[in-house]
Amino acid sequence: MATRWLTPDEQRTWRRYLESSKVLLDVLDRQLQHDADLPHAYYEILVRLSEAEDRSLRMSELADLTRSSRSRLSHAVARLEERGWVERADCLTDRRGQLAQLTDAGHDVLRAAAPGHVDTVRRYFIDALTPAQLGQLSDIGERIIARVQQS
Repeated sequence: MATRWLTPDEQRTWRRYLESSKVLLDVLDRQLQHDADLPHAYYEILVRLSEAEDRSLRMSELADLTRSSRSRLSHAVARLEERGWVERADCLTDRRGQLAQLTDAGHDVLRAAAPGHVDTVRRYFIDALTPAQLGQLSDIGERIIARVQQS
């Protein structure tokens, strides 16, 4: 099967998408590091735990939600445990499983970091687009996610 090379317009769009994703994640990470001494990846873990029932998730589920390998997540959770923001516990329904649970201190850190993070998301993402563009981007994201999950 012959490769279907990207057209110049497709190449430009692909590269702009990649670059915009990288610069946005970079500015979000720098803001969180500066304001909360918290990498964006750790912030995402805290958010996912805060949204879960009992502020607790199985480590495997947390890895899936954060699109992280099991070993990378385990390392990140260990760093968050050292800070007192997350605790690990054995899963009562599965002896092999472990839970990560957001502590009250971790929840406080997240609540303190969230306003600056949201302001940065709004400044560089939400306010840069029209409501119609935001709707289109949401639809585009859903289509890409669905396509990847189908394979």
